[in-house]
Amino acid sequence: MNTRAWIIFLDESGVSLLPQIRRTYSPRGRTPLLRHRLNWKRASMARALGYHSTDPDRGARLRFHLKPGSNDTAGLIEVLEQMKVFYRGERVVLVWDGLSAHWSRAMRAWVAEQDWLTLERLPAYAPELNPVELLWSSLKKRELANLAGDHLADVADATEQGIHRINANPRLPWSFLAHTRLTIRPPHPPNLRKDQ
Repeated sequence: MNTRAWIIFLDESGVSLLPQIRRTYSPRGRTPLLRHRLNWKRASMARALGYHSTDPDRGARLRFHLKPGSNDTAGLIEVLEQMKVFYRGERVVLVWDGLSAHWSRAMRAWVAEQDWLTLERLPAYAPELNPVELLWSSLKKRELANLAGDHLADVADATEQGIHRINANPRLPWSFLAHTRLTIRPPHPPNLRKDQ
């Protein structure tokens, strides 16, 4: 890709107040108990992981958006509007899956009016090509593991802590991309001229 742009991988999933049960440790004879209210409140979480196409030194950027209920086209357009503000007019190539809300008429009409945004579709049934899946797995294994919150804000707070943890280690978002076997490289190494 010769365009200077952010390559953004975006994925959504549902979250609820039901805990993500994970194996844990405790002193012998003290079985850990996980108490929660069996609350079925659900929300949709959109996570975005971005890499700059020509300047890897700008680092990876992580964002998340949590809203009650499920994501539809209108909700995803709201997420993209926030992304537009976050990237302040920089070019964005958005890579996401074939969810019907991603490719609806309303979404395509909205995208047609955006000069900063280009959409690319992941192949069907290929979550292994989306580094956001690994980001989500990391959050579920750490910050969301065995979390028995009373409110969706507890899930949002834990997710934000996980985003801070991942941002604190700049190699971690790049490892998610490396695990997909996708690469983003500048068209020419910075220290070589085109004629070399």
